Amino acid sequence: VQLQASGGGLVQAGGSLRLSCEASGRTFGNFPMGWFRRAPGKEREFVAAISWSATYTYYAVSVKGRFTIGRDRAKNTMYLQMNSLRPEDTAVYYCAADTRRRFGDFDSLVRGDVDYLGQGTLVTVSS
Repeated sequence: VQLQASGGGLVQAGGSLRLSCEASGRTFGNFPMGWFRRAPGKEREFVAAISWSATYTYYAVSVKGRFTIGRDRAKNTMYLQMNSLRPEDTAVYYCAADTRRRFGDFDSLVRGDVDYLGQGTLVTVSS
């Protein structure tokens, strides 16, 4: 059972990237999911969360209005569209899920309390 993030790369400031998170081994469609990132020399931080139904989303202040989280439950996949990228967005991005909250909210996930954290993908934004 794993989550695998992909889509990272090198982009200039102001550019865009779309990250994907593919789940395998089980279905994550009934659980809240989200994205975290860890910049060089910093702690892991929350980026965005999405409810199991995709009805509700929540963003860190630093990315709100620039990033959009989405999911395709049928494909067991989650996305993060990142626009207007800044050098401070440079980090390894991880997708996560909280399978202890079937049909539940993402409050714990936002606080970093998750039980699945996938392999990361590196995003580098040059100035």
